[in-house]
Amino acid sequence: MKDVTLESLREGSILTFDKPMYWTSFDLVNKVRRVITLASGGKKVKVGHAGTLDPLATGLMIVCTGRETKRIALMTDLDKEYIAVFRLGSTTPSHDLETETDATYPTEHITEEMIGSVIAGMHGEQVQVPPVFSAKLIDGKRAYELARMGIMKEPKPVKVMIREMELLGINSNDVTVRVLCSKGTYIRSLARDFGIALGSGAHLVSLTRTMIGEYRLGDAVTPENFEKFVILLKQSASESV
Repeated sequence: MKDVTLESLREGSILTFDKPMYWTSFDLVNKVRRVITLASGGKKVKVGHAGTLDPLATGLMIVCTGRETKRIALMTDLDKEYIAVFRLGSTTPSHDLETETDATYPTEHITEEMIGSVIAGMHGEQVQVPPVFSAKLIDGKRAYELARMGIMKEPKPVKVMIREMELLGINSNDVTVRVLCSKGTYIRSLARDFGIALGSGAHLVSLTRTMIGEYRLGDAVTPENFEKFVILLKQSASESV
């Protein structure tokens, strides 16, 4: 976080974070806002994020403060890269670990060659159905709100672009892939479609976002380290007065 000061945090900064598991995107935004506000003697600061990340996912999130929040719309359009683990042989209603297994499928017929062929076929433009447990609006309500009330309404299909998809490893029924994709791509839906293409079922068991445009996870900070950094900035500013 070179050249970052308390003033720049208040006036306008682009920050990159490594979001912990179980945190919502709003948890992170609220944490950043609270840390900067406290360090600024209670002065309010505008804070927003450039793209959500599911609570069960970890990795890169861009958070903007002050005048830099005006750039959020541009940043949400950037391509994103993920490392994902798909578990073959079972599905869940949410396509990830948020919900319990609802069906199991055979996997004995699946070979590494089949997996490679399916991955190759997933490159390019795809018509993807977002998860029932998603933030997509249906009749004025979020799809996940309806799903949690037992109303399972499938969102409308959307076009997404899978620019790159690479097999990183296979461990029993767990397949690890790297995916570079356009905005709006649901990796959970990709896991579901992956299982179907293999004549089985699959769901997402691990997801880490590693890149957003030119921003990299390796340059990001944890919320804990950010708070420590801001405390040091405040102390330094007080000592210089």
